[in-house]
Amino acid sequence: MGSMTRLKTVIRYRGFLLLKQENQSWLVRPERSPMVLLPFRTSVCSLAEAKKILDIRLSQEITLPEAA
Repeated sequence: MGSMTRLKTVIRYRGFLLLKQENQSWLVRPERSPMVLLPFRTSVCSLAEAKKILDIRLSQEITLPEAA
């Protein structure tokens, strides 16, 4: 019985969930479908840095030409 429930940090940002991992990295995944961007993990970083990474990936997704 000695197990403790670990609290997880979950942040909603621009339609995505940022979930803090035990190693201080972040799992970033869309809140719902259709997915504009596939889920990904950041390296070890702060919340502000994780948000910047997401912003960069979203801006790259918008500027990519659509496939024919």
